[in-house]
Amino acid sequence: MTTVLQQLFNALALGGVYALVALGLTLVYGVMRVPNFAHGGLYMLGAYLTYASLDRLGVGYVPALIIAALGVALLAALLERLIFYPLRNAPHVHPMIAAIGVLFFLEALISHPSVFGPDFKQIAEPVPGILNLGGVTLTWQRLLIIAASLVVMWGLNFFLKRTLTGATIEAMSQNREGARLVGINTNRVGMLTFAISGALAAVAAALVAPINAVTPSMGEVMNLKVFAIIILGGMGSVPGAIVGAFLLAFTEVFGGFYINLDFADVIGFAMLVIVLAIRPQGLFRRGT
Repeated sequence: MTTVLQQLFNALALGGVYALVALGLTLVYGVMRVPNFAHGGLYMLGAYLTYASLDRLGVGYVPALIIAALGVALLAALLERLIFYPLRNAPHVHPMIAAIGVLFFLEALISHPSVFGPDFKQIAEPVPGILNLGGVTLTWQRLLIIAASLVVMWGLNFFLKRTLTGATIEAMSQNREGARLVGINTNRVGMLTFAISGALAAVAAALVAPINAVTPSMGEVMNLKVFAIIILGGMGSVPGAIVGAFLLAFTEVFGGFYINLDFADVIGFAMLVIVLAIRPQGLFRRGT
């Protein structure tokens, strides 16, 4: 039982990170119908901005997280305006190729020796040490990830369901042309959605960076997983992104522990294939 609880705790922390990144991606797809392959690059950039704020600016962990979220949110809004907006009427493959180009550009920029270089970086845990409860070892950072991810998800749900601005995002996700006809500024909502998406990715990266190495290629791995998550949950579905994130995390953690840790990712994607073979549209229908 102790072992099961330990793995449950690890899966909750991993699922929280996956959920934050996947929520940003599914919001963009739901509103803009753009599969933003640059999303992993924004996640990676969030980790490096956190590292730079701590190492070079000398601020605390929480201010570093806020700086990373604001910086990536601003960049994401600029990407929407400068790259995705001009391609809004182009064939679907064009924004996809542009997004992949942005991902590779961000990786090359971060890897340049004059910026951060190709070597991995490490961020110290803001609250070091562990908490032992009945034989279950809980690290403070993972507890922080679980708590922070739940708070952010609650805040996002409150924003989407209880505020006028959130209602405009929901309206656009359901019918973009109808939203425009009733007077919603679709351009502003598009920029805002990209900004929220970037902020969520940056927060997830800042939370997980103290327990994982920060590398230029970390965005590519996360890209694959979050696209698997939103396909599993249902393209554009916010509840589906959350359920898919935790389902993938639980499959990876428990599958890796009970079968083979080296095959954790393979087990997760095998689960995706099985679920989609049974339910091709995903677990949830599109919609926020």
